[in-house]
Amino acid sequence: MRDNDLPLFAWQPPCKLIIFPMEARIGKIRDVALKMLDKTTDRHADWYRKQVTEALLLHLEKIGLPEDEQDEQLGAFWTKVEQEIVRMAYGRSGAGSNDPRGAA
Repeated sequence: MRDNDLPLFAWQPPCKLIIFPMEARIGKIRDVALKMLDKTTDRHADWYRKQVTEALLLHLEKIGLPEDEQDEQLGAFWTKVEQEIVRMAYGRSGAGSNDPRGAA
């Protein structure tokens, strides 16, 4: 019996790309949320969001993630960023703070 007669030796397992989920990248999420809060106008915030989205898409495309999974990853990332923005906004002094002395 020859080596190439055994199908077990010729079998190659399917390759599946497993990435670290975008929604679990807490440092990146907090950084983007903080920068979004610091933007003075909606126009600046929209421009920044577009820049971040393009960079993330380029990265996901470069590593070979299928387009439908790219959309899922981006959607989950921006949902977490929005949640972090809300958390940060309420954490700032005077904005829903539980400090009985208030902002004055």
